[in-house]
Amino acid sequence: MMKYKHALAMNPYIGSGTTAMGIFPPTGLEYIAASMKGLVDKVTLLDLRYETAYQEPKTLAEFIRAEIDLLCISISWASHFKGVCGFVSKLPPEVTTVVGGYKATQEVEYLFEQCPNIDMIVRGEGEEIIQQIVTGVPKKDIRGLSYREKGVIVHNEIHPLPDIKSIPFPDRSLRKHDYYAFEHGVRLSRHTFDTVLSTRGCPFKCKFCTFSLNPLGQKRSYTERPVESVIEELKTVTADVVLFSDDNFFTNPKRSEQICDLIIENNIKKTFVVQTRIDVARHPDVLGKAEKAGFKVFLIGIESPHDRILKQLQKGITQQRIREAFEVLTQYEIYLHGYFIYGNIGETEDEMLYIPRFAKEIKLDSISFQKLRIEKFSPLKEVVEKTPGYYYNSIGGPVYSDRYGRKELKKIRDRIRSEFYDLPQLLHIIRKAGRIGLFCGRDIKVLLPNLPRLLYRILKRKRRKKRSYTQA
Repeated sequence: MMKYKHALAMNPYIGSGTTAMGIFPPTGLEYIAASMKGLVDKVTLLDLRYETAYQEPKTLAEFIRAEIDLLCISISWASHFKGVCGFVSKLPPEVTTVVGGYKATQEVEYLFEQCPNIDMIVRGEGEEIIQQIVTGVPKKDIRGLSYREKGVIVHNEIHPLPDIKSIPFPDRSLRKHDYYAFEHGVRLSRHTFDTVLSTRGCPFKCKFCTFSLNPLGQKRSYTERPVESVIEELKTVTADVVLFSDDNFFTNPKRSEQICDLIIENNIKKTFVVQTRIDVARHPDVLGKAEKAGFKVFLIGIESPHDRILKQLQKGITQQRIREAFEVLTQYEIYLHGYFIYGNIGETEDEMLYIPRFAKEIKLDSISFQKLRIEKFSPLKEVVEKTPGYYYNSIGGPVYSDRYGRKELKKIRDRIRSEFYDLPQLLHIIRKAGRIGLFCGRDIKVLLPNLPRLLYRILKRKRRKKRSYTQA
C-alpha cells in the first residue's frame, strides 16, 4: 500500500516576464515529480505562472483539500521570495507540505518561521530525498531533511549528491501547457521553450563562480548522463527551442560531437541554446556538426576583456585567446551572446566602459553584464573582505567600493548598455536572428494582434508604479 495517494508538485511563482523564470519550465520541480512516479498513486504538476485559475490562495486551497495528501513546493528564486512565503503560508496546514529548491535551502529557518504549515524542507538536490519521504522512511533517517518534531526544528546531516545516471528525466506528459516568451500576459512569439540537462557540475574553478556549488557548499564533480538517455529525452520534447542547462555543453567535445551526430541521425529538428566557454573554438569539426544539428545560440562566459581581471577571476583565458576564439566562432551561422562582469576589484571606470567596445571588436551579437556578486561559498568573499574600500551588503548581493557605489555603478551600467546597443547593433541583431531562423514573419503574426493589449498593460503598470511612488 502506498503512503500517499495524490502528490501535487507546485511552482508557486505568479507573474509574467521574458526571463528564464517565465520562458522555461520549472525543471528542478519536474525532476522531483518524475522521481515520485510509481511511488505514489498519482502525481499532478501545477505551474502557477500559467494556471490562472489557481492563483488565488482560496481556490488553490479548496483544490488541495479535496484532492491532495502530499504538497511539494519548489522555492528556487530570490525574486518575490517574501511574497511567495506569504502565499505558501495560506495553504491548508492539514496537508503534509514539503518545500525544496535553491532558495529554500538557503532560507530554512525563515521558511519554518513564516510558514507554520510547512512540515519538511529538503536541503540540496532532492530527487533521492523525496523518494525516501514518499516511501515512508522515518524522517530521522533521511539525510538532507529538516523537519518539525514536537515544536522543535530538526536538521539532519547533509545528503550526499545523487548519481545523475540514476535520476529519471522529467515526464513531460505531466505538463498542462507549452512554455513560451510572454510579457505582461501577452505572448511575444510563436516559439515554445524547454530545457534539457545532460550533465551536472563543472570541472573549472573560476573564482567568481558558484554555479557548481549547491547552497550547502557541496561541489558536484562534472558528471555526464549516458548519451542514449539524452537522446531518449530529446525525443519526448515538443518545444521549438531547447536550452541545454549544462554549465558548459562542450566540456567533453567528443561526447558533444556524439550528441550532435545522434540528433542529426534521429532527425530531431530543434533550435538548441547552449552555455559554453571559448575553448570550443579549438574544435572546428564539433562546431560544424553543432551548426548542422541546430545549435544556433551560444551563451559564452567571457567576464572581462582585461588580462589582469581574468587572472584575478581565475578564468584561465586571456584577451588574446578570446580574440582568437572569436575569429573562429564568427565563421559559423551561430548567434553569439557574451556575459561580462563589471565592478571587479580594482577595476576603473575606463576599464568597465571598454566592455562594449571590446564586445563589438570580437563581433559578439549581444551581451549581458552584471555587477560582481558575492555568494556564501564564493572564494571571492574572503578577497573582498580583505580588500580596503570594498564591501558587500548581503550574501548574494553585489560588491561596491568607496569609489564605485550603487549610484556610480548604475551610471556605468547604463553607459555600457547604450554604447553597445546602438541602432546599427540592433539592426544587426534583427538581421542575424532572422537569417538563422530565430525570428520570422510568423512571430510578427503572433505579436501584432496582441500589441495593443501589451502596450495597455505596460502603461497601466507604469501608472500604478508612479502612483505608489507618489504615495510613498
